[in-house]
Amino acid sequence: MPVLDILDLPAALPAHAPIVGLDPGEKTIGVAVSDVTRTVASPLDLIHRTKFTDDAARLFKLMESRGAMGIVIGLPVNMDGTEGVRCQSNRALARNLLRLKDLPIAFWDERLSTAAVTRVLIDEHDVNRKRRAEVVDKMAAAWILQGALERLRNAGGD
Repeated sequence: MPVLDILDLPAALPAHAPIVGLDPGEKTIGVAVSDVTRTVASPLDLIHRTKFTDDAARLFKLMESRGAMGIVIGLPVNMDGTEGVRCQSNRALARNLLRLKDLPIAFWDERLSTAAVTRVLIDEHDVNRKRRAEVVDKMAAAWILQGALERLRNAGGD
């Protein structure tokens, strides 16, 4: 299955199948999951990157535990709309996941997601630096997934 446009994702999924959102970084992958109605995204876990096959196995196990059938991967597009090295890395992650498992994957523009989550954690929740480091990536994954879910809802998807 090729990587899909975000608006084509719902048609590739069974009804009521949750979606996971990923915020891939160099050292970790933040993971979030939607509810079965694909309305709310919640932080789920943080995968500490080791070997790709081990990371993928951990992701697939998380997906299986939640009944998730699709993936939205954050795409860190530059502010001017160009794609840099991190975008290439995230696109490679999608290709590599598809080599292991045929599942619907789409990208979502994640510009400023980590900055926005960090600001919320500091301004609204007064979370200290150590605690922020523990939660920011999975919260950013939820931010990314929530944006994608809202786009689908506004487009009439489910």
